[in-house]
Parts: sequence; structure tokens; C-alpha cells
Amino acid sequence: MYSMRLFLKSFLVFFLTSCHSNFPAQEPTKINTEQITEDTKENTIVVGAEQLDALKLILGDKNIGLVGNQTSRVGEVHLVDTLLAKGIQLVKVFSPEHGFRGDADAGEHVASDKDAKTGLPIVSIYGNNKKPSNAQLEGIDVLVFDLQDVGARFYTYISTLHYIMEAAAENNIPVVVLDRPNPNGHYVDGPVRKKGYESFVGMHPIPIVHGMTVGEIAQMINGEKWLKSEVQCELTVISCLNYERDRPYSLPVSPSPNLRSDAAIQLYPGLCLFEGTSLSVGRGTERPFEVFGHPDLKGKPGFEYRFKPVSSYGAKNPKLQNQECYGRDLRAYADTTRIIAFEIQWLIEAYKAMESPDFFITKNRWFDILAGTDELRKQIIAGKSEAEIRASWRDDLDDFKAMRKAYLIYK
Repeated sequence: MYSMRLFLKSFLVFFLTSCHSNFPAQEPTKINTEQITEDTKENTIVVGAEQLDALKLILGDKNIGLVGNQTSRVGEVHLVDTLLAKGIQLVKVFSPEHGFRGDADAGEHVASDKDAKTGLPIVSIYGNNKKPSNAQLEGIDVLVFDLQDVGARFYTYISTLHYIMEAAAENNIPVVVLDRPNPNGHYVDGPVRKKGYESFVGMHPIPIVHGMTVGEIAQMINGEKWLKSEVQCELTVISCLNYERDRPYSLPVSPSPNLRSDAAIQLYPGLCLFEGTSLSVGRGTERPFEVFGHPDLKGKPGFEYRFKPVSSYGAKNPKLQNQECYGRDLRAYADTTRIIAFEIQWLIEAYKAMESPDFFITKNRWFDILAGTDELRKQIIAGKSEAEIRASWRDDLDDFKAMRKAYLIYK
């Protein structure tokens, strides 16, 4: 199987290449991209979903399954409504973690349903049904994937992508990825996932911060033959226009209930590992992933910020519920500093301040699963410095960056 790539280098011409495909190989084709306005000339980022003429040309009159949620939008309009208005035959929607509308807690069971507005069946692909079954894919000619990722290995949308590509390959269904910018795409850092630590929050041997878009990750999954039995799906990526990796990007829609701000999205890669400890990251407050703390940090220098997690939207049963926590408020830091490295100093400082062997919650190896290795936990316990820890994953990062080059679309 060969993969197809669609690179839209301008708003007039796109190149669609295929060696083995249900889509016919084409010469460079002129298209009238009416939805791209004069703003494009001023370097406005145009995401894959907004390039509707190209998408219409690819999909034609085929039966389409959409993998989407509340981030799947064209401007202010949901992609479901946009595709139907364009006359595209959308027949089924697949929803990931957090559900089709993006309002379910992390890890919460998401039931299959029906979209109230359109009547389309919605199939949950989370929980026990992470990979669509052959029966669920019956009658679908093409799968379109459009989810806004945040660029961290343990954010599960790229794991959903993996299973979609695998199911598609097994059923000879092409996949079209509508690419979107990565808000943490300007750097690559953190430990690379080791063998033995595979999970839904770490399916691929990549660093915590991989610096790639969903479209680039899709090409890497295919190219490195990471799907089951090394199958490859027929893949098309509709890339973004005017996007460069170093360019800041503010998400127009919250990608999940507890990532509600640009600050939280910046802080998320570093703070998520606190989920594997006894500390709270602010779930159950108005500022999830902008703070961290614990009742035992009361009176400790540098941990004066107070918050109390309560049952609320996006956190029905938050860690340390109804307990007064003391810790740090990192919003000002994130608002004034563009984070360019996987932050580990807060873990080190909190571990030292807690003065407790119970800092790390080892049940189900959750910290190690999130880190992708047990080395980071052991290094922190052993009192290794930040510089020593960073040096330990440098060679793995160099190897990953070398492999990554073959799959990059953007500067």
C-alpha cells in the first residue's frame, strides 16, 4: 500500500499523488477555492477543513464517515453541517474521548448516540470500542479525520487516529486527514516512550512533546508501519495553508473540558505528569492545568497559592475533592513565557517539598505510563538534577528528530 499526500501550496493549485488508491491519480489540478478570502494573502492560517473545494473534489459522491468532535469546525459552523450543506454524503460520525460535543470527563464512558440536529448515528470510539469494528464501517467509502490535537503524546486523539487508520487499512477504506496547527508544535522534548510502556496514552515511540501536526503523525504512523501487522492505510493529508511550526496558534475551540485556555494548553505537557502523583492539577476548579497543589504543601515556601477542587463541569470526581490545596499558580508564567521545553522543574521541586515517599502514586504504574518510561520517576527520587535528567534523553530525541524529518509538511 502506498500513501497519498495532498499538499495545498497555494489557494489555486493542489497536488494529489497516489500509487495504489480508490482515488484516481491526478495531474496538478486548478481549483476555485472560493472559501479562501483576501485574508489568506495576509498569511491567515487556513486549516484543512476550510479547504472545502479540495475536499469536495476528493470525496465526490462517496459515503463518508467523519471522526470529529466540537473542534471539527469551519469558522463557526460544525463540519458535519458544512459537509451536508456542500452535498457531501455524510452517513456516520465517530466520536473520540470526551464525546462528539467534547463535554465528557477524561476517561469517562462515552455512549453511542444520534446527533439531534441531523439524525446521523454517532459511534463512540472510546472505552471498550477504541477501534471501529468491521460492522461499524460497513457502507463507508472514505473516513475523514478532523480533531484538534495539542501536541502531547498522551493526548489521546492521536491514539484514536492510530486505530482509525488501522481499521481503515483492514477494510480497504481510504483516510483523509484534515490537518490543523499544533499549538505546541514549536519544540520537541521529553522522554521517548520505551518498549513495555505502550498504552492508549502512549501508543507510539515518540517523545512527550513531538512537535508534529496530526497530518504529520499520520504520515509517520503509516511510514514507520506502526499499525497492526504493519499494514498501511491509503492516506491523504489536506495540509494547512500559511502555517509554520514556530508560529503561535490560539485554538478557537477548547479541545477538551479541562484545556480551557492558551495557558493551560502550553502548560499541559509538563503538568499532565502530576496526574500520576498525589497532587492535583486543578481539575474541579476554574483553572485546570494552570495550577498544581496538595494539602500537605501548606506552609511550604513557594507554594502559597490556594485552591479547592470541587465536583464541576469536566471533573465530576476530582482528585483531592473538597480539600484545601496549596501550590503554585502558573498562569502568569505561561502568559508571559513561550514555553520551549518539557517542564520538569515543578515535579522535582514538588517532590522535594512533599517530603513523602507517597508522592508518586504507583498503582497501575500511571506516572510511568504517562512518562513512557520508569526512568524519570527513578531519576527524581534519586535526586538527579534537571540538567542530568535532560541529558539522559538527548540521544533518543536526536534519533526521533532524524526519523521525523521524512514526515514533516511545514517549515
